[in-house]
Amino acid sequence: MQRLNATISAPILDAIHELIAWEALSSKHVAEAVGQLSSFFTIERRALNQKYMADRLLRAGYLQYFLPVNLVKIQLLLDEIPVLGVDSGFSVLDLGSGPGTGALAVLDWWHQQRSSHGLSVTAVDGSSEALKQAKQLWDRYCQAAGVGTVRLQAYEGDLEGGAWLERVKQLGHFDLIIVANSLNEIYADAKDPIEMRSGLVNECLSLLTPHGTVMIVEPALRETSRGLLHVRDRLLQEKCCTIYSPCLHENDCPAMINPHDWCHEERTWDPPAVIKKIDEQVGFIKDALKFSYLLLRKDGKTIVERRPDVYRVVSELREMKGEKRAWLCNEQGRQEVGRQDRLASAQNQAFDRWHRGAIVQIEKIVRKERGGKVSTLGRIEQDVAVRIIRPA
Repeated sequence: MQRLNATISAPILDAIHELIAWEALSSKHVAEAVGQLSSFFTIERRALNQKYMADRLLRAGYLQYFLPVNLVKIQLLLDEIPVLGVDSGFSVLDLGSGPGTGALAVLDWWHQQRSSHGLSVTAVDGSSEALKQAKQLWDRYCQAAGVGTVRLQAYEGDLEGGAWLERVKQLGHFDLIIVANSLNEIYADAKDPIEMRSGLVNECLSLLTPHGTVMIVEPALRETSRGLLHVRDRLLQEKCCTIYSPCLHENDCPAMINPHDWCHEERTWDPPAVIKKIDEQVGFIKDALKFSYLLLRKDGKTIVERRPDVYRVVSELREMKGEKRAWLCNEQGRQEVGRQDRLASAQNQAFDRWHRGAIVQIEKIVRKERGGKVSTLGRIEQDVAVRIIRPA
């Protein structure tokens, strides 16, 4: 399997362009809005106003830049989930939808799959303005792509309240529930935010079909990523679900041992011209998509067979003097593994293609003893077979 760059389809770009064209804003003003939003989403998170979609300029910046970026992240994960066996259609709930990022991602993905199954999508958000944008984007995409048999249902509701849940329960169960970039924004003032967020995810799990998936996507920041890992551990301790991906085990996350560690993904992509132009104006380098995520299920399925010799790469492949190293994770915990350049061989050449998120298999890891102590650094020897089971 080759590692492919993610892209954005033309109908999505057309729908976004058509929606914001009437605003008649200059590219300079849009870029300024993107810079302001980026600051809110990262270093000034406490100042983030969740009603930014009601601001004309900030809304344009979000739709032009952050929506397509976040949409591609969701589509990458849509390609990971197992959807075989869904014979009666594909039902999706986009929870905390904002302007319909998840809904539009699924619509475009479903259309590109040329699926013969019916699609139904429900969006829930606390902002009526955001839901209005979601409907407009949905309709414009359907018109641009020639899709005429699907409909978006939208419900306004505060995720911290319970009214949305009662309304959604009446719709039946869902094959996919998306909670994208919103879990970290709710229950911020609660006495135990992790408990409250875990409870919301548990409610989502109760709305799943037996073969369904809950997809949670969060920003790749230390604070938000560790918050997601706390929720992960709480759900597993309560045996609410199993993890399909990215984890290769159901133990407590080993990244939580060190308060400076966290876990996130980094996927390659080919940004469209409009994103590249904004990056140049703002001074960003968006050459990779970074995010944290969980795919949760209730049927015990996993992305690969779990084995002691199968690992997830959870760092970049670091080039050092005379060797390369990377951090791996499985049920044995996090461990650093390296291979000296002089020991490169045909058997272990796959090591040179390791990247964050890849799932790899290693025949044997050697730990040498010095001064009566076993090294924490694992070594890949010349005659050891290395294989990439699944690239990210």
